[in-house]
Amino acid sequence: MARFPFRICCSALVTTTALFLAACDEDDPRLSAQTQYLGGVYGNGPVSASAPQDTVSYWDGDGVSGSPSVKIKLSEQRAYFYKGGQLVGISQLSTGREGLNTPTGSFRIIDKDKDHVSSKYGDYVDAAGNVVVPNVELGKDPKPPGTHFKGASMPYYMHIVGGVGMHAGYLPGYPASHGCIRMPEFMAETFFRSVSPGTPVTITN
Repeated sequence: MARFPFRICCSALVTTTALFLAACDEDDPRLSAQTQYLGGVYGNGPVSASAPQDTVSYWDGDGVSGSPSVKIKLSEQRAYFYKGGQLVGISQLSTGREGLNTPTGSFRIIDKDKDHVSSKYGDYVDAAGNVVVPNVELGKDPKPPGTHFKGASMPYYMHIVGGVGMHAGYLPGYPASHGCIRMPEFMAETFFRSVSPGTPVTITN
């Protein structure tokens, strides 16, 4: 049974990640070129050079049978993935910040959307797509003349409750979202293909 992310060597690291690394431990299978840092390598470039290293996220679930379930522990900022009650993966997280807390309780995956875009949070951009005002809330933050709202990208979105779901996003190393559960991109993609509508999700403090 192969562990993911796979073992890598220094010479195979992508250029953006190489800029961050002073050293490479090629014997640690939990480190991946795509997720060396909690901020991750996201979109066309690195999100953050200052986020702490992700030494937590891993996946051992390929080839394991059994019904999937997810347990999220907000105090640990981690998600635990089970198949048939067996732990097969852990993901580092960034959940809702104070005042926009991620809800606790027992839920189920409602639906999935690989290319989900927020209808509430995003940026005001000009006609050329340049960001004029970043990180706005539609209907709350005033829109400058000549701009329009562009919703934040939320890839591999797994809808849990209300406007809250798990998805790939920026992880600064602490709770920072508007309530959603952000994951490193490779873990969001892995969770996304491993859950279905109806998969149980338990969120506790």
